[in-house]
Amino acid sequence: MSLALYGEDGFYTGTGRAGRRGDFITSPEVGPLFGTVIAKYLDAQWKSLGSPSNFTVVEVGAGPGTLARSILSAAPECLSSGTYIAVEVSASQRALHPEGITSAAEMPAHIDNGVIIANELFDNLPFDLWVYDDGWREAYVASAGENFSEVQMNKPVPDCLPSRAVLGARAPVQTAAGQWLANALQSLQHGKVLAFDYCTALTAEVASMPWREWLRTYASHERGVHYLRNVGEQDITTQVLIDQLSLVREPDAIRTQSQFLQLWGIDELVEEGKRAWEAAASAPSLAAMKMRSRIAESEALLDPAGLGTFTALEWNSSNTI
Repeated sequence: MSLALYGEDGFYTGTGRAGRRGDFITSPEVGPLFGTVIAKYLDAQWKSLGSPSNFTVVEVGAGPGTLARSILSAAPECLSSGTYIAVEVSASQRALHPEGITSAAEMPAHIDNGVIIANELFDNLPFDLWVYDDGWREAYVASAGENFSEVQMNKPVPDCLPSRAVLGARAPVQTAAGQWLANALQSLQHGKVLAFDYCTALTAEVASMPWREWLRTYASHERGVHYLRNVGEQDITTQVLIDQLSLVREPDAIRTQSQFLQLWGIDELVEEGKRAWEAAASAPSLAAMKMRSRIAESEALLDPAGLGTFTALEWNSSNTI
């Protein structure tokens, strides 16, 4: 998966990216409203820490920098003396990052005060694939030229997998995601880790699903083909399992994305947008039209059948109450 997404001929190394002209839409690509709400959240966290001058926002899996642009445009007070670091493995995507931020390939090893943001990061981290066939076996990928196939091997079974499942059941074991979370919490001295993703509470739930429902591929805004086909030409993504992340540490807060955005003022921002549009309706400016767009953006971000059902997970640093 790592090679397919970030290798020399990987999907994100080449032309693959989020956006309307890309391959899929994430919340930041809906419009600037998502970033405006996140900016309000960042300021609240900054103030809760005593408004430190060395406040650092670290966005991991930043892609082309869409969320960073929206947050910078919202001009949060915490960044007046703070730093925004956009972490992205792909050099081609880092080249698209906006001015005014620090662009990096790796996370900083130490953050005194700040927030680490991971928007749809966990689902893109390589996972171990397990298959049930009268017992759990780990699936490895074998290659012959440009053709790929699965080879199942007997390995010690992780405790997160259910003791029994139907024949042919599949489940991810998200070792890399757990390690990333452990590293993030270790690096952050004071502040929060905030993650958005499509999540399922229990590994057993995913093991009972048809596997193509949780192991998905995308290209050009369409569902892709089998993950071992068109390697490097499509995104590969998995449902994120909260019980596995909780093995590192249980989240301090679990909400739907809709609940999170409403908690941090999306409705007030939409009302502000409506008032601005009504005041300028007779001679609308570009700024007024952007404010009006908040209505449609909020509908997409809060959609109970779409982005609104994503999960917002928060972890406090060990030094943050």
